[in-house]
Amino acid sequence: MRYFYKIIYMNKYCFIFPGQGSQYVGMGKDLYEKYPQVKEIYDKAEATLGFPIKKLSFEGPETELRNTNNTQPAILVHSIACFEVLKERNIQPELACGHSLGEYSALYCAGVLSFETALKLVKQRGELMFSEGLRKPGAMAAILGLSDDIIIDICKNIDGVVVPANFNAPGQTVISGEPTAVKQACETASQKGALKAIMLPVSGAFHSPLLQESAESYKAFLKTFEFNLPKFPIIPNRTGVATAELTEIQKSLEEQLINPVLWTKTILTAKSLGFTNFIEVGPGKVLSGLVKRIAPDLTTILAGKVEELEKIN
Repeated sequence: MRYFYKIIYMNKYCFIFPGQGSQYVGMGKDLYEKYPQVKEIYDKAEATLGFPIKKLSFEGPETELRNTNNTQPAILVHSIACFEVLKERNIQPELACGHSLGEYSALYCAGVLSFETALKLVKQRGELMFSEGLRKPGAMAAILGLSDDIIIDICKNIDGVVVPANFNAPGQTVISGEPTAVKQACETASQKGALKAIMLPVSGAFHSPLLQESAESYKAFLKTFEFNLPKFPIIPNRTGVATAELTEIQKSLEEQLINPVLWTKTILTAKSLGFTNFIEVGPGKVLSGLVKRIAPDLTTILAGKVEELEKIN
């Protein structure tokens, strides 16, 4: 089931789900007050997670919301709430993908993960990444204005561990690794003509070999949960190729923490299948901006607030 014919998907929706960096204090509050099903989702999530996800999402403080062990469940729940509102209005996708953490929202959307399973997996993922950042501090940086090949070459020639972590859009790549190596890569990138090389406010080297120990622990944790066949294809971060094969989906989750997010390839794959309409389901508009950089002819629609959801027919 790896190959999908373009003609099938003309004028259909691809749902894209955001990851870390899209969170903001107050997200989900308007949904909670407007839709009964969203209230139920947040109440159930809080009971399952065992911490005040509503207060954290609706009121902050931002410093706590920014911690990856809090950010990840908060974005997941918000994205699922938005999806359920769309679903009730019979607005559903024929393809889904998510950026890093967002892949879990996509898998819930496709029916691969139950709500409870998605919550437990993301909670564990966030806690592992948070503790890894404390135990083995890493760094990440965004480099703008250089090609993927140049950045790959820069990373290969730096002493220490530094690798491309997110291929977000042409000329927009995130690198990850040991703090000293990441800083050296940024300096080299600037020397080679990068428009910007910006250190990001994170404590962990996400999507890099430094998370190998966490990835092994998480792989064992994943095996304790049940996965369902997807209702439609998804595009995993690890491959950037549409699939409906459960073994491939599971393998991608197992290896996601130590592999780069192939977001440019993901969007181009969706486009090659005939998708032209992309709905960003969840907080913010980061992914919509990336889609426009990758393929300006594609249409993006935001679905993270009440007024945005109400506009979609």
